[in-house]
Amino acid sequence: MEILSDLREMRARSRGWRGRGEKVALVPTMGYFHAGHLSLMRYGRRAADRLVVSLFVNAAQFGPAEDLDRYPRDLERDAALAREVGVDVLFTPAAADIYPAGYQTYVTVEELSQGHCGASRPGHFRGVATVVLKLFNQVEPDLAVFGEKDYQQLQVIRQMAADLNVPVTVVGRPIVREADGLALSSRNTYLKGEERASALCLYRAINAAREMAAAGEISGEKILAAVRGIITETPLTRLDYAALVDPETLKAAPEINGGTRLLLAVWVGATRLIDNTCLQESLLCCV
Repeated sequence: MEILSDLREMRARSRGWRGRGEKVALVPTMGYFHAGHLSLMRYGRRAADRLVVSLFVNAAQFGPAEDLDRYPRDLERDAALAREVGVDVLFTPAAADIYPAGYQTYVTVEELSQGHCGASRPGHFRGVATVVLKLFNQVEPDLAVFGEKDYQQLQVIRQMAADLNVPVTVVGRPIVREADGLALSSRNTYLKGEERASALCLYRAINAAREMAAAGEISGEKILAAVRGIITETPLTRLDYAALVDPETLKAAPEINGGTRLLLAVWVGATRLIDNTCLQESLLCCV
């Protein structure tokens, strides 16, 4: 496995592969790999001839009061894990190369960036869309693999790629969970003591919503009331948002149908966690 930081070297390497007819997959990450990241890499390894994993903690998607400075980082550990999976290139560009002095151009996906995490984290998706487009420009992948845990992010990137005619297939892959149901996240390392147990309220809320939908409940208001109740009754938690949405437009869904998605964001102590689910997976509504 190579570790490349230079943008021109990365582009040259990818163009060499593609010039030989090899298919290139990209898994964009901010590092501190867990089993969810590795599952995306393994998918990319199977789906393409060459696999690039980018590792870049993108300051442009963090707000001024967020956790940029303490976001977990361990390049040596991440490189060892990537090597085990069979990654061809670990791409680690420098911030000064991605955002050079005088940088002033950003990408905004207007409607899908509104609401949900877009409301809670102003400017977040502008930073996400910008850096992902820049990574697409450097790696020129045939497919890019993202996790469904950041579901709004996934839809924003799909829309951005379609609107800007980027010749890449954006693939969403299922959420990977701990044995007790907690969705894997690099931020889970922040959870201390009782917070880890309280964090399971997201999974309990998801299961309750799915059970209600499976039993025939179609009222979005009733399902959201049950979800909010589970969150608010759990110690050390504060609900950011709970929403039932159309899986494509992310607009509010007042009634459940075969594609409705539940989106959740919850503060557990000082840690903000997100999760989501397709309420009727048996109908193959998940992307």
